[in-house]
Amino acid sequence: MVQERTIGLLLAGGVGSRLHPLTEDRAKPGVPFGGKYRIIDFTLSNCYHSGLRQILVLTQYKSHSLQKHLRDGWSIFNPSIGEYITAVPPQMRTGDSWYVGTADAVYQNLYLLERSDAERVVILSGDHIYRMDYSVMLQFHCENFADATVACMKVPLEEASAFGVMSIDSEGRIEAFQEKPTHPEAVPGDPGHALASMGIYVFSRRLLCRILREDHENPKSSHDFGKDILPQLIKTNQVYGYQFGGDAGRVRSDGYWRDVGTIDSFFEAHMDLLKPKPPLDLYQRDWPIRTTEKQAPPARTVPGASGRKSELENSILGSGVVVSGSTVKHSVLSHRVRVEETASVTDSVLFDHVHIGVGALIRNCIIDKHVQVPAGETIGYDEQKDRERFTLSENGIVVVPRSYRFESDPPSAVDNKPADTIASV
Repeated sequence: MVQERTIGLLLAGGVGSRLHPLTEDRAKPGVPFGGKYRIIDFTLSNCYHSGLRQILVLTQYKSHSLQKHLRDGWSIFNPSIGEYITAVPPQMRTGDSWYVGTADAVYQNLYLLERSDAERVVILSGDHIYRMDYSVMLQFHCENFADATVACMKVPLEEASAFGVMSIDSEGRIEAFQEKPTHPEAVPGDPGHALASMGIYVFSRRLLCRILREDHENPKSSHDFGKDILPQLIKTNQVYGYQFGGDAGRVRSDGYWRDVGTIDSFFEAHMDLLKPKPPLDLYQRDWPIRTTEKQAPPARTVPGASGRKSELENSILGSGVVVSGSTVKHSVLSHRVRVEETASVTDSVLFDHVHIGVGALIRNCIIDKHVQVPAGETIGYDEQKDRERFTLSENGIVVVPRSYRFESDPPSAVDNKPADTIASV
C-alpha cells in the first residue's frame, strides 16, 4: 500500500487574520466548526481514513488550544508500531526566525523527514473543510511516476485570483502554474472556470529535501510552495495535477471543498450544512469526522417557565444544548448552549457555552465561546449599533468575540465561568 511509505505534514500555524476575532486567541485550524468539530478535524479525519499513520502537525500561532485538542481528540495511533500524530512547534533549528512561508515551515523540519523511512511526503493544510481519500491521489502519483502531484479543482473564473492557477495537458502533467494571478487562465473548453490548486501536494521525499535546501539558499525567494517551489519545479520535473472529485476511493464523492479563511466563507460553510441536501456529507458511516468527544447530556427542547413551547426549525444542536420556550431557526448551536424563554436565534452560529437571555433576539451572528447575552438584547437588527460594538463582515455577519462582556452584565455573569474556560479556547 502506498500509504505505508508516506508521511503526512500538516501545516497548522496560520494566523488567520481574516477570521479575526475568532482567531484572536486560537490558530485558524483550531477554530470550532459545525457544532462539535474543529476545522483541523476534517484534514486529520481524511488522513485517518486514507490510511496515513505518520502525521506531523506544524503549529506556530497561538497553538495552545490546538495542541490540547490534538492531545484530547487525536491520541489514537500506536507509537509502538511507528504510528503517530505529533504536534511540532517552531524550534529555530535552522536560524533565529519563526516560519516565514509554507516551504520554510517544512524546510525547518527537514530533519524529521530525513530520519524517516518514507518515500513520499503529503503536504496538507489544516484550515479547509472537505472530505478526500488521499490514498487515491497517492496511487495516481505513483502510477504516473510523478516527482510531485498537486490536487486541483475547478473554480469559477471570477474567484480564481485567490488561488494558485494551473494548466495541465491531456495526460495530467502541469504545464504552467501561477500563484494568485490577476488574470487567471480559463480551462480549455470551459471559459467560466479555472483549475485551482487546493494546497495539497505529494512529493518524492528526496526531491522535496533537495529543492527546499535550494530554495532556502535563494535570497529572492518568499519560501512559499505556490509562489516559488511549484513554478520552478514544473520546468525541470514531472509534476502532475490530480483532479479532486473524480475517483473518490472509499469516500462518497460530494466534491465539496471550502477555504474558510474569511468570516463570510466560514459562515456560509455552516449554512451549507443546513441545506436540505447538504453539499458536504457528514453522515457517511464509514467516513465519520473524528473530534474530541465532550461529556454532556443530549440536546433537548423544553417548555419555558410560562409553558411556552419551543420552536425548532432546520438547525444543528450540539451536546448539552437546551432550547427553553424559545425559537431557533436555521442555526448551528454548539456544546452547552442555552436559549431562554421568548428568545429568538435565526441564521446564526453559536459556539460552546453561549447563553441567550430571556427575550433576546439574535440574527445573522457568530457568537464565540462563553458569551452571556443579556435578557432583551438584540444583535443583528441594528447595523450601526452592532458596528459600534462588534466586528461586521463584508456581508453583514456580526461576530461577537469570546467572553464578550455587555455593559448591562453584572460581574457574576462573566466571572462565573466553567473551570475549563482557559483550556477550551
